[in-house]
Amino acid sequence: METLANTISVGEKPEGYEGAGFFATRLDKVVGLARKNSIWPLPFATSCCGIEFMATMGAHYDLARFGSERLSFSPRQADLLMVMGTIAKKMGPVLKQVYEQMAEPRWVLSVGACASSGGIFDTYSVLQGIDRIIPVDVYVPGCPPRPEQIIDGVMKIQHLVETESLRRRDSAEYKALLNKYGIE
Repeated sequence: METLANTISVGEKPEGYEGAGFFATRLDKVVGLARKNSIWPLPFATSCCGIEFMATMGAHYDLARFGSERLSFSPRQADLLMVMGTIAKKMGPVLKQVYEQMAEPRWVLSVGACASSGGIFDTYSVLQGIDRIIPVDVYVPGCPPRPEQIIDGVMKIQHLVETESLRRRDSAEYKALLNKYGIE
């Protein structure tokens, strides 16, 4: 007979030293582990990719298993911007403003062909990829992508969050990247 204690699995602990009653590791490993499992996504959905994201949040796929249960619709309380769908050029400044309102550290997930490259809409009014106005960390391909692909993208963001150096955001390379986009 299985008890609840036998069915609970514990995540991997970071490398470190342990003994009777103590465990010691590096600060960046603990911070990365905490950030990885507590991402607050802000869904910026404009079309069909948003519908697939709704399925991802549903009971069958349950994105909450990955520490992303609390969606934030306020940029000031989010750390992952999920851009899903077609972004018109008139919407570009709004998207950039939302990104700038997010506190550091922040990550961006570009979901679907339209957000990543303009998709089938090669017209004057559609932004041909959000990476023209904000930096993107992970791209999720598809038109629209399946919920499994969105979950894979979130898991890639989690890996990036966990392994990112605490000092990366203060580096000259990161500041140069933001300057390239006109973000201070």
